[in-house]
Amino acid sequence: MTSTLFPPEPSPASSITGPGAPTDRIVRLPAHCTTVTAEDTRVRLVLAADFDDLIEVDASQVESIGQATLQLLIAAHAEAVAAGRRFAIIDPSAAFVERVTHCRLAEAIGLESQKELNS
Repeated sequence: MTSTLFPPEPSPASSITGPGAPTDRIVRLPAHCTTVTAEDTRVRLVLAADFDDLIEVDASQVESIGQATLQLLIAAHAEAVAAGRRFAIIDPSAAFVERVTHCRLAEAIGLESQKELNS
């Protein structure tokens, strides 16, 4: 029996590649990157890695970022480098930059190399 009250949600892959797929595939971090939001970020990073040669992460809205999301960004950057893909943090907020630099993770997520490229 099929329920019509709750139609099935489209899978993330079909919304990325199917008709009406978004042309903007930037991974946008939420204002508060917590353990709860990390799973959604992980899925978006995996999809970006599967479909694009450039993985762009918009960190402009970040007000706070936790260890789970930082770990994901480190892993995504490492995977991108190993696969010969480009990885970029776009317009990082002051809070994002402060947290990443205080944790001494700027190089691990590619902030240092971006600064060199942009100077």
